[in-house]
Amino acid sequence: MTTAPTGGHAALVEQLHERGLLDTAWRRVWLDVPRDRFIPDRVWRQEPTGCVPVTGADRLALVHSDEPVVTQLDDGRPDGPGIATCSNSQPSMVARVLQLLDVQDGHRVLEVGTGTGHLAALLCARVGDRNVHTVEVDAELVGQAASRLATAGYEPCVAHADGEWGVPSAAPFDRVVVTCALRHVPTALLEQLRPDGVLVAPLDRDFWSGALIRMDATGHGRFEGGASYMLMRSHRPASEPPAVDDSTVRHSVTGLVPHELLTLGFALYAGARLPGVRMWHTRAGTGAKLWVQDLTGSAAAHVSGHDVWQYGARALWREIEQVHAEYVELGCPEGAEFGLTAAAGGHRVWLTRPARVIEPAPWVSAAARTDVHGDQS
Repeated sequence: MTTAPTGGHAALVEQLHERGLLDTAWRRVWLDVPRDRFIPDRVWRQEPTGCVPVTGADRLALVHSDEPVVTQLDDGRPDGPGIATCSNSQPSMVARVLQLLDVQDGHRVLEVGTGTGHLAALLCARVGDRNVHTVEVDAELVGQAASRLATAGYEPCVAHADGEWGVPSAAPFDRVVVTCALRHVPTALLEQLRPDGVLVAPLDRDFWSGALIRMDATGHGRFEGGASYMLMRSHRPASEPPAVDDSTVRHSVTGLVPHELLTLGFALYAGARLPGVRMWHTRAGTGAKLWVQDLTGSAAAHVSGHDVWQYGARALWREIEQVHAEYVELGCPEGAEFGLTAAAGGHRVWLTRPARVIEPAPWVSAAARTDVHGDQS
């Protein structure tokens, strides 16, 4: 159960302001654009075991808390598995994204992923309706958001389209903000930026969790901390990971402690060195359970203690140990020391400067070096 701060929306805004996430201008905007105007009656909270409906007083408490509010399951289809496909993002994350976006008076802004319409309303209140364009791939969400925006007195340009392509007819933009996770930064969005423009987006990296990127129009940018968002629909994987052959299981021991792998810095480094390898984790008391898998069905599991089980042709855990040793030798750089260059020919992760590219490990196959989008990991 979530407890709303005394004072509801205003108290939440004050908390964000006191934490340094909202400057004076944005504090005033947030106070004028209450979150609850854009949240539908039917909502859910994302729990470790799935999405749980929230109603009555608990719903109001959730809306007035610094938590994400799930507003759609299964792309709106009935009787689905109950997977969250739209949410009103965690307010502190939205405020952080707006800090990175650095919107100024008169800027023209493109939002990719209208969702509930709340962020579009905040942007309208900051730079004016005519300077805000927002695009959403889900027709039902477009209609709902446009209705809520109009009721609240805002009239941005709301487009129904795949946000991967932006809104070329309205370009150029000073700022582009993406509210869904990307596997790669679409070239079209960079091309719609002014020369001094800025794009802020969450990327879904191969290891552990997502990461925010702040990028300029040339396709160079730095990572700005972790961020977990739902994937853009056109960036969702085309298929499930391949099945793991349990008959190949073998036991080994490791000196690695799981928490050593659960940092953004290591996630970015390992994702670049081991393209095509993904890692999932679940908290287990004071520790964590880890599962890693590649595109061919090789996998490794670390559940507790020093025990590891590996599956398939690759010794994935040994590869992770080797990459972690490299990371330690580099001084365990933090996430903010890494950057990304995005271009039509591929995406390259680098450390401290664009020329210092992190290449895939030499033993990684040529097929694994290129993801389904043709982008270098």
